[in-house]
Amino acid sequence: MASVLVACEYSGTVRNAFLREGHDAWSCDLLPSDDGSNRHIIGDARDLLNDGWDLLMVAHPPCTRLCNSGVRWLHAAPRGKTTDQMWAELDEGAALFSDFWNAPIERIAIENPVMHKHAKARIRNYRPPAQTVQPWWFGDPAFKATGFYLKNLPPLAPTAKLTPPAKGTDAHKRWSWVHRMPPGPDRARERARFFPGMAAAMASQWGDVAKQEIAA
Repeated sequence: MASVLVACEYSGTVRNAFLREGHDAWSCDLLPSDDGSNRHIIGDARDLLNDGWDLLMVAHPPCTRLCNSGVRWLHAAPRGKTTDQMWAELDEGAALFSDFWNAPIERIAIENPVMHKHAKARIRNYRPPAQTVQPWWFGDPAFKATGFYLKNLPPLAPTAKLTPPAKGTDAHKRWSWVHRMPPGPDRARERARFFPGMAAAMASQWGDVAKQEIAA
C-alpha cells in the first residue's frame, strides 16, 4: 500500500481510483469534495508536501496562464484584465507547478496541457512532459490531449483503446465535448474533471510501481 496525495482535485475521481487499488489515498483542493468524502482535505496542497507521501498525483493544477493555447492573452489581455495581471497570474501558476514538481516526494505525476515558452522558463528544474495521452486510450469516449510530467514513474500504457469516430459525425461532436463546452460559470470546473478510465490506469500502473518499490 502506498500513501498517495492527489492534489488539485475536488471530484474524487483519481483519489477513489487509488482507494479501489488498496492505497492510502487523499485528495486536496481549495474546493470541497463533490462526493463529501472524509478523505478530502480543503486547503492548499502545498502545505501537505512534507508529510511523507509515497506518490504525488497532481490531477489538474490551474493551467490557464501556462498552456500554449492562452499565450496570446499575455500580450493582449481579455476584457476586464490588464497585461500586468496576466503576467502576474502566469508567475503564480508557474510557482505552483514548480512547488509540485520539486516536492520532496519520490514519485510525482502532474497532468498539464502543452506549455508555452514563458511558462517553461519560470518553472524550476523544468523537464518536458514524458508523454501525451488521450482519454479514448483508456476507454473514455472523449478527445482531450493530456500531458503527463513524470518523475520516477513510467509512461502510462493504454488499457482499452477505442476507435475514434470520423470527423463531421455526431459521435465526433460528442467526443469533442471538452472543446465544444460553451462559456459559463462552471466551464473551467467541468473541463477539469478527470476521466475515470484514465484514473483507473494511473492507479493500477503507477500505484503498482510505488507498491513494488516500497516492498523491495
